[in-house]
Amino acid sequence: MEYVIRYIELKSGFHDDGPAWIGKVRLSKSEQTVYFNEKTFQRCRGIQGNYFDIETNEEYWISGVKKDGTNRHKYGHGKILMDRSIVKEYLDLMNQVSLDKNKFELI
Repeated sequence: MEYVIRYIELKSGFHDDGPAWIGKVRLSKSEQTVYFNEKTFQRCRGIQGNYFDIETNEEYWISGVKKDGTNRHKYGHGKILMDRSIVKEYLDLMNQVSLDKNKFELI
């Protein structure tokens, strides 16, 4: 399985401002299963999310990153966590030279 960069946001228990990450995930061949941060997500047709954590049943929104930087819902807020190790790859993908410190927190 190869790694790809995705946007991941916890939807269960939150409106549009749950904890969010941009990180490297592994996808199954069918992309019905996503692996991230020692969690396994299965595709679903949830109320708020498009995947659920198979251990907790919490719903998540998992998608490709948007080049215009509008990953959060327009009514959502809060910083998006990003692993320091993928910053260069993310910036290259977005065709940018630096991260907006108001939108991201490096971990």
